Amino acid sequence: MKAKCIINCAITGAIHVPSLTPYLPITPQQIADEAVAAARAGAASVHLHARDPQTGRPTMDPGLFAEFCQDISARSDVVLCVTTGGAPTMSIEERLLAVQRLRPELASVNMGSINFGIFPLRDRVRAFVHDWEEPYLAGTVDLVFKNTFRDQERVFAIMAATGTKPELECYDVGHIYNTAYWADKGVLERPLWIQFILGIHGAIQPSVRNLLFMKETADSLFGDDYVWSVLAAGRHEFRLGVVGAVLGGSVRVGMEDNLYLRKGQLADSNAALVAKIKRLLEELDIATTSPAEMRQILGLKGKEQTAF
Repeated sequence: MKAKCIINCAITGAIHVPSLTPYLPITPQQIADEAVAAARAGAASVHLHARDPQTGRPTMDPGLFAEFCQDISARSDVVLCVTTGGAPTMSIEERLLAVQRLRPELASVNMGSINFGIFPLRDRVRAFVHDWEEPYLAGTVDLVFKNTFRDQERVFAIMAATGTKPELECYDVGHIYNTAYWADKGVLERPLWIQFILGIHGAIQPSVRNLLFMKETADSLFGDDYVWSVLAAGRHEFRLGVVGAVLGGSVRVGMEDNLYLRKGQLADSNAALVAKIKRLLEELDIATTSPAEMRQILGLKGKEQTAF
């Protein structure tokens, strides 16, 4: 079963602004509906951020997280992964609120600090809908997304207390070594669940060579004691996702990372992105997991042990 590919869908994120697409999920109802539809299309897991229902600005309001997590859980067996990354502009205290309250099965943790440059997106917007959007994007020209060892220590302590498994987000090769540090200290339970992230401006860039470099580094450090997934930003999402799946990994798609179904065509839903990667994998005879199989592979505690 470990050889099966896990499809993870990141529903809305904190990178894209509403002015980039009319299809970005904003309200708790939209986020929940998109997550349930993505699960029906083949996603075993959904990665969740919240947004202000009026403006679309990223927020870590635990009440909003509770609203859509409860709704998704009532309608689907999909695994819910709650962010502790939040947005690059947020403090670590703010980013931990949702996990502390909701005690999810899975939550992301960023494995190192990076320059997180989303300012180039500003040039793709003809007219901004909300006042916050342009300064939010432009401000990242002078932004370091802080994820220190102390920050990671705090995240891991909370996850241990809530029984939440970390999804280890590695934006560069050094982050894999940071992961090995915590694994060697016995902080992380095997199998590790690692997300290789390629394409953020300020971190490792998307190429087959770089993906192989990350995988070979993790292989040398963790052997068979880890499960991995590929998150390639933008137009690289499907191509590198398929390469990763062929190599024995899993794949993440979704509007957090990519807004386009194909060149020049905006995706009108997260489910459409999931359906495309599912179809590509099926053409290559690559089997995908159900949520139950994902729980078994990663040793998750089960949705009945969450607080939603």
